[in-house]
Parts: sequence; structure tokens; C-alpha cells
Amino acid sequence: MMLYATLWWYFHQKEPEPYLDTPECQNTPLEGRPRGEWRVHIKQEGVFQKRTIQKLERMGLISLEDPIVGLESDNSLPVCFTSRRAFWQINPRIFLFPIIPPDMGDSSPSGRSSSPTPVDTPGQGSKPLSSSSSEMRRQINNPFNSHSRMPTYYPPPPQQYTVTNGVRHPRRQKPAHQGETVYIRYIPSVEQILSFRVPILEEKTERRSQQIHEVIASTSDTDTSSYPIPADPIPDLEYLHHWMNCPRVERFWGTAGPHKIQEAFLTDQLTSRHSFPLFGCWDGMPFGYFEVYWVKEDRLGRLVSGGVDDFDRGIHCLIGEEEYRGPHRVLLWLTSLIHYCFITDSRTQAVYLEPRVDNVKFIDYLEKAGFHKEGEVTFPHKQSALMKIKREFWEAPAL
Repeated sequence: MMLYATLWWYFHQKEPEPYLDTPECQNTPLEGRPRGEWRVHIKQEGVFQKRTIQKLERMGLISLEDPIVGLESDNSLPVCFTSRRAFWQINPRIFLFPIIPPDMGDSSPSGRSSSPTPVDTPGQGSKPLSSSSSEMRRQINNPFNSHSRMPTYYPPPPQQYTVTNGVRHPRRQKPAHQGETVYIRYIPSVEQILSFRVPILEEKTERRSQQIHEVIASTSDTDTSSYPIPADPIPDLEYLHHWMNCPRVERFWGTAGPHKIQEAFLTDQLTSRHSFPLFGCWDGMPFGYFEVYWVKEDRLGRLVSGGVDDFDRGIHCLIGEEEYRGPHRVLLWLTSLIHYCFITDSRTQAVYLEPRVDNVKFIDYLEKAGFHKEGEVTFPHKQSALMKIKREFWEAPAL
């Protein structure tokens, strides 16, 4: 945990110049010189010696320059380092967990939770919780909370296959439950906490304000009372209804209309076998709707020339709140979603998006985030640009 936290701080500092200085490139202009990767070297002294270094290397936090058995009698290790690219592809749940467990009274029956603390809707105040909200409170915790004082990371399960609509694909694990936060990260450039959680589809409840405060409090030393929390409870369906009826959104999603249309839409997503919905939140306040899906069994997978890998992911995006639009905000939440896909399953090698070809501004944002256009695909309802980013070329989430 100590080394992970130190590296996290280090990779938030200003990036050094990437250009290498070799004898062969002395006459080459700076911008044309070969580039290296940002590395932090680990000195083998103090606690970082022999067996500890060996454990950290096997956990993926450090790499060895020369991974051989060796002939030295003292079994000395070669140069140890961590690159920025490798660091941001490590699931932080391997290393981050609370030393003091949360209140056991709020624990789930399983005794070990990997979801964030509830937030009964913004601004609930001292209103009593309904029975359904009380149950939600027991189930929803910060993603790093662990009643067993152990990391909340689980390795990928043994690979099994099944067939869906004639497509053979790996058997997928159950996604996060309603209300569970799957990703949370402090963004220094905007001084806000970005999180993604599964929306809750239920009758109107007062379910989210305390969750907002608890999630923020668990990841920040800031006084949480300074964060704006709406006075009235707003169900997730109400957010989605408002966003879908925005003309800008309706142009691309086509799901405007009364609440029953958005309710049926969200129900379909919550019951999908290869996709699940997410709400993006800034300091706990929803700003957009997203979907993360497995490309292999999605209709996109049948259209990609050459096929896709078993664990490739796809993303759908909708920004509902006007104040959170703009190129910098897009880069923050987009690279965070990519980050989530890569750390959730180390077997995921690529992330796809398929925006409509006339959505020129968003396609430009994707290219600036590192995506490249592989071509176009034709759906019954739209012509899409096939945008792809591979793990090996992804560097880090925007800060």
C-alpha cells in the first residue's frame, strides 16, 4: 500500500521530457528524437529487498529489467522499476483497503463488500429510511471498503464458454448491483471526485445524499459539508427522463417521451446479459449516462471485420448536464472509463466506441484521447465510425 500510494503521488506530478539522448540522435531535432517511457526506479534497500521485491513483482506493481534465474550465489535482483503505463493498468483494489473496517452494523450478509456507501438521494436530511433504502444502505459501500481488512480485488475466474444468438463467447460474471459505485478517482485539474455507479430503478425514495457525503468523505480530507447537495430527492429515472428529452440528446439516442419510455429503456439495460448502465457523477452529482458492454456478443461484434477478442469492451456515452460538457471534461470521464475497462479485467485488450458518423465533434474528442478510426460499420438505424483504442497504446487517464 505504501509503495502504491507513493507511485500514485509521483505519477500525478509534471511529466518529464520523453525524448532520449543517444549518440545517434545528436543532430536530430528534439521533436524527432526517440522517446522513452516514464519510469520510476526502485532502490533495493530498506524494506525493498529480495523477498519483498519478488512479491511486488509478482503482484505487478514493479518490473525487473532482466528477469532471469541468474548465476549469482546471493540471488541479487536486477534493476527494478515501474512505468506510468503499467501503473495505471493495475487494479488499485489489490493494494488499497481500509486499516479500520467500516461499521459492522452496516455490513452486508456476505461480510465483505466491494461497493460504495449508499447515498440515499441528494438532500434527504434526517428523514427516516424506507425498508428498501435500509437494505440498500447495507449493500452499498465505498469500492475499497473491506470488512475482512483484506483487498477487495478478485482475480479473473477460470474461463468457460457459452453461446448467445449463435456467438460463442466467455461466460460473463454478474455486473455490479444497483447503486454500486464501480470507479472513483479524484481529478486534481477540476478539484472534484469523478465516480461511476449503477443507477437505481425503483419507486421515488430519499436515497442518495448521505451516499454522496460518505463516498466523498472516504476519498478526501475535504469538509464534505461544502459540497452542494440538492434539497429535493431526485430519483435516477428522473435524471434519465430529463436528459433523454433534451433535443441535443434526442438527436442521437431517440428515446424522448414520457417516463415509461425511459423506464423501459433502463429496465432493458439492467437486465441485459452483456451490458450494464452507469451514471457518471461529479462529487456525487449525476452528469451523464453510460453503458459498458462486451463487444463479442454485441451486434457490433458481428460487424467488425476480422472479429474481436473475447474480452474487448465497448462504451456508449450521453452527457446530460450542460455545465459538464466541453473538451477537458470529455477527456477526463472518457479516459476514466477506458481506465475502468482495463483495470477491471486484465484480459481486455481493446475498447471500442461507435459514434454516428455525423457526430463529428465527439469523433474528434475520441481521436484526441488516443482512439483511431478503423473504418465504418452499418447498423439498421445508423452509420457509425468504428473507433478503437488498444491497451498497449494507452498511457494513463487524464488528470
